[in-house]
Formats: sequence, C-alpha cells, structure tokens
Amino acid sequence: MRNTDIVIIGAGPIGIELAAALKQANLEYLHLEAGQIGATMQWWAPGTKYFSSPERIEIAGVPLVVANEEKATRENYLDYLRSVVGTHQLNIETYTRVISIDKDDNGFILHTARSFHGVGGQEELSFNATTLDQLEPIRAKRIVLAIGDMHLPRMLGIPGEDLPHVSHYLGDVHQYANQPVTIVGGKNSAVEAAIRLFRAGAQVTMVHRGEWFDPDRIKYWLYPEIEYLIKKDKIRYIPHANLTAITPTHATLGTGESIESRFVLLLTGYVQKPDLFEQLGVELVGNDRKPKHELKTMQTNVPGVYVAGTGSAGSQSRTKVFIETSHVHVDRILASLQGRISDATAEDYTLEES
Repeated sequence: MRNTDIVIIGAGPIGIELAAALKQANLEYLHLEAGQIGATMQWWAPGTKYFSSPERIEIAGVPLVVANEEKATRENYLDYLRSVVGTHQLNIETYTRVISIDKDDNGFILHTARSFHGVGGQEELSFNATTLDQLEPIRAKRIVLAIGDMHLPRMLGIPGEDLPHVSHYLGDVHQYANQPVTIVGGKNSAVEAAIRLFRAGAQVTMVHRGEWFDPDRIKYWLYPEIEYLIKKDKIRYIPHANLTAITPTHATLGTGESIESRFVLLLTGYVQKPDLFEQLGVELVGNDRKPKHELKTMQTNVPGVYVAGTGSAGSQSRTKVFIETSHVHVDRILASLQGRISDATAEDYTLEES
C-alpha cells in the first residue's frame, strides 16, 4: 500500500492550482485524475469560448496569453493547463480513477483503478467500475476533493432519450450541417448551440419551458444574436413547451405537435456525482446537494476531507462557483493544511462563467 499525507482528487484548474501551491510549500501529496488534465473541457464542443476574460482564469501565477487579446477557447485553455503543469513540473497521475474510499482510525484508504476517461462526458453514461483493473491502494491522512460538478446530464426521463441520435452534449458542430435539429433548453449552452448550428446550415428548432431567455445567463455577445435569429424566423422558437417523447425521426411536444428531428440535443444542464462524498460521510445540503464545509478552511463536516473549486457547490442550479471565484479556495485549504486560518477573501463577480 502506498502512503502519503495528502491526496488531491481531480486535475481541473483549481486542482492543478492547489497542487502547485502544495509543491511550493513542500507538503507531501499525491495528485490523481480519472482522465486527462482538464477532462471536463475535453467534452465541450470544439471552439467553445469562456465567458471569463483570460486574466480571471489564470492559475498558479502563469499568464494566459490568447491571440488578439480575445477570450480563451476550450483549445486555448487545454494548451494552457498543460503549460502550467510543465512550468511547475507537477506530477499528476492521470487515468487513475478513485473508485471508493474507506475511513479508519489512521485516516483514509483510497481504492483506485486504471481508467480511460474523466468523470463526466458521454462515456460516463455507461461507466462500469467492475471492468477496470484495480491499482495499489493509497493511504492518506487528508483528502481534497476537487472533482468538479458536471458529471452527468440532467435527464428528462422521457421515452426515446436513449436513442442514438439524441445527446446531452453538443460535440462537433459539423455533424449537424443541413440537418433538422431540435434543441431543448433555455440557458447559455442551448443558445450557443442553436446559433452555431444555424451557422453550420442546420434547421434549428428551440424548445424552452420558459417564456424567454434570462439575459444574465447568456453570454452577452450571444444574446443579441439569438434574439435577432428568432425574430427573423431563422431559428424556430417554441416557448412554454416540454418534450414528452422522441422517436427516430421526430420529437413530440406536450401539445401533441411532432417536430421532424434528425438530431435532438437535450442541453438541460448537468449534475454532480456525489459517490465519494457519500462514502466519506460528507453531509450534502439543499436542493443542489452541496457538500457541507467551513468557508474559512474548505474543510467538510468530516475532519481531514476538503472540497475545492466547483466540487464545493454540488449540482449548481444557478452557477455561483466557477474558476475565478475558486482561486481563494487554494489559499484557504493550504492554510488549513498548515494549521492556520487564511484571511483571503473571494472577489465578487456578477457574470456567470460558461
């Protein structure tokens, strides 16, 4: 059995930033990631842009430089994360998934396995831990769960949701060219998908249970675009509507209307997998099932177990915790691990991140 003081689970931006801080402080730790670094961003559609400006999503003191001073794309940021890991010479054990965690009087025992993708994305829908090869267990005194919050799609629970032409992930826009596509959702991901698919030549129908979009939840450069395209009937928009069934050729609304659909995109958001929290006895509170923790330290109700980044927010129904509001988590966790209390405060941002 391997032994260490601290284990970081998850190598998204805040997990990587924390690893750099622990290394600089000469603290003993292991860093595990079920997929590649930045695994969540890997299943974003190619070319997706961040809402946040580059300086707000920089980590570990490494500048994020983007051509023409634009906002970073998915590709820019994945390149950037690799550069941060290289700059700080961080040792991250990628493709190593934590399957379960046991507690005893001496701390925690982590059971891991060789994995082939991160926790999330299309592959997670069919994930089966029993098919993975077990690795050597790890004993740790303390654990930081920087696991993110976008692991599984919010399912509609309707007939046909599992058909092969139905997806909760946009993917490469090219596949939808010149096809009739129905998009369900009314937040940023649905709006961005609708605009991009229209520009790729798709015949787009948007189905939204609300009256209209909340402009505070749409990237500000996309809002006037979707407003114009719907007003000019270039994108069909159906408000106050819900899908009730999907067939290989059509999507059916609660009104009985049937919409021709070669593809159906259910962009209704994502939820966090709480397995590790539940195994550890971390209390999950509220509708979002947010892991209970002390804000000054980021330590949960289980001594020695910390949360960082969006993993601290549960399944966010309205995004309040994202990269730029989570930098402070690193200071708080580092201080607590060193036996002190951080006085760092988070900056107040009014815009949601992509």
